[in-house]
Amino acid sequence: MNIIEVHNLSFGYSGAEVLQDLSFEVGRQSFLAIAGPNGAGKSTLLNLLCALLKPKSGTIRIDTEAIESYSTEALAQKMAVVRQEFVPVFGFSVIETVLMARTLYYGQMRFENKADREIVNEALKATDTIQFASRPLGSLSGGERQRVFIARALAQNTPILLLDEPTSFLDLKHQVGIYDLLKVAQLEKGKTIIAVTHDINLAAQYADEVLLLGGTQADSGYQYGHARDVFSLEQIERVFDVRAFAGKIGQEKFFIPLGKFAKDSGQITSKPPSGRQK
Repeated sequence: MNIIEVHNLSFGYSGAEVLQDLSFEVGRQSFLAIAGPNGAGKSTLLNLLCALLKPKSGTIRIDTEAIESYSTEALAQKMAVVRQEFVPVFGFSVIETVLMARTLYYGQMRFENKADREIVNEALKATDTIQFASRPLGSLSGGERQRVFIARALAQNTPILLLDEPTSFLDLKHQVGIYDLLKVAQLEKGKTIIAVTHDINLAAQYADEVLLLGGTQADSGYQYGHARDVFSLEQIERVFDVRAFAGKIGQEKFFIPLGKFAKDSGQITSKPPSGRQK
C-alpha cells in the first residue's frame, strides 16, 4: 500500500520549470532516496511534499487524501521534517528541543506529561543523544545536533520522515551513523523514510527506491525505481555530467567521480553491469 502518491507534478520559479510532469509512489514503510545534481529540484520537491510550496499542476496524496485537504496540524501528524543542519540561535537544551515536537499533541497552553517524556527519552536513546539531554543545543557538534533533530522528528511520532541532506557537512562516521539510524527507524519503527541526498553511494546502500532527478526531456527528466536499477555508470555520468568509475564490493555497487587530475585515471577501467568499459 502506498503512503504517498505523486501524479503529473509540475512546479517552477518565475516562469522557469524546475519539476515537470513528475509521477511516483512511495510504499508504506519504505526508504526513498531523492538524488540528482544541484538545481534539479530535490529540495523543491521536499517542500512540495510537506505543503510548504503549492504545485503549479498535478496532485500529491498523503494516505490517499489530497495534501491540500490537510490542516497544518493534521499534516504535522503525518510527517516530520528534518532540514539541513544549522547552528541554533536560541539557547534551548537538547531535551527542550526534542520536547517541542510534542506540542503538536499537548498544545502550547499545556505542559508535557509523563507519556510525552517517555516518548522523548526513547527518541533520545534511539539516536544516542540522551547523554546530551541537559546540554545547550548550540554546544554540540554538527553530527550530534543532527542526531538531536532526528530525535525530535522521531518524538513527533509520525509515519513519514522527510529529510533534506541529513548528512551535510558530517564526517564519514556520522554519515554512516545517520543512515544506520534512519534504516533502524524504517525496519524497527515502521517509518517511511524520504531523504534528499547528494551521496549516491549511501543512497545505493540504504534506500529501497531512488528518484533520480535531472535527466533529459527524452527520458522524462527523471528516473524512478529500485536503487540497483536506477544507479548505473551510464546514468551517473549522464545526469551528473562527470566521468566516473563503477565497482562492486560484494553485492554493493559504488561510484567514484574522476576529475581530470585523478592519479593514473587514464589507466582505470571499470566493468559496470552493462559490460561497457571505461
